[in-house]
Amino acid sequence: MTPKKIPVRTCVGCGEKRSKKELVRVVRSPEGEIAIDLKGKMSGRGAYICQNIKCLEAARKSRRIERALSCKIEDSVYEVMMNELGKEA
Repeated sequence: MTPKKIPVRTCVGCGEKRSKKELVRVVRSPEGEIAIDLKGKMSGRGAYICQNIKCLEAARKSRRIERALSCKIEDSVYEVMMNELGKEA
């Protein structure tokens, strides 16, 4: 019997490839709202990031999350994401 494949995703902050369970998904819903999807099941376009504030700051500085989600992200949304990632760490 062959072993089950482990899904691998790339962090938009540091560029490291990790298993999907190690990363947090940032989602742009069909309505255009940006949210952190801790369970990985929300519908919409997603980007993955490490559970690390430094990766979020790097992605924010280089606008990689905005490019991955194809939308402009306000500073207030980044602040909410930083608070949520701070709780997880």
